[in-house]
Amino acid sequence: MDIEGTTTPIAFVHRALFAYARAALPGLLRDRAHEPAIAAAIAAIADVAPGCDPLAQCLTWMDQDAKVTPLKALQGIAWADGYADGSLQGELYPDVAAALRAWHAAGVRLAVYSSGSQAAQRLIFGHTPDGDLCVLFSAFLDTRIGGKREVSSYATAASSLETVPTRMLFLSDVEAELDAAAGAGLLTCQLVRAADATVAGTRHPVAADFGAVALRFGLPQA
Repeated sequence: MDIEGTTTPIAFVHRALFAYARAALPGLLRDRAHEPAIAAAIAAIADVAPGCDPLAQCLTWMDQDAKVTPLKALQGIAWADGYADGSLQGELYPDVAAALRAWHAAGVRLAVYSSGSQAAQRLIFGHTPDGDLCVLFSAFLDTRIGGKREVSSYATAASSLETVPTRMLFLSDVEAELDAAAGAGLLTCQLVRAADATVAGTRHPVAADFGAVALRFGLPQA
């Protein structure tokens, strides 16, 4: 499953997470550039954008909503600090936690595939009002396996989970991502969340929430 617009309101990502990271990045790059993870991200920025100021480049990428690995790594570090001191808490749609627990209890293997880093994914699901949900997931996958609109990424996801694509169901609010997943042989379902004003497509099954997903695909009800 995707996160933004699928399990978590898009507004939370932009209102809380992106705003927090934007405020934290200057200090992170100024005061902690010696830390290995931050130094590696800065080096990766230099590889992609030679000669550019790392902070300016990160802010440009954020303005563009670019899915760039070093930016995601730095955002993840900033968010980890925020979750640790209580400034941030993960937000899920009300139907999500109960559905995940019911599916996991029935033996359904759950995995996340998001443009956010694995670390950021774990922070969202590890700090929710419903407790730590990370234990429910078999894997957290990010763009290191490929872009979410690339068919090959979903074949790689299946391989990493040691299964075949036809035994997988991908949940996302973005039709182009679902197109790619279907191209690799996965079952698909578009989450059309009213709060996010998602526009329903015509190429994939549609569900308003995880309860509707369960009904459509024969999964346990929460």
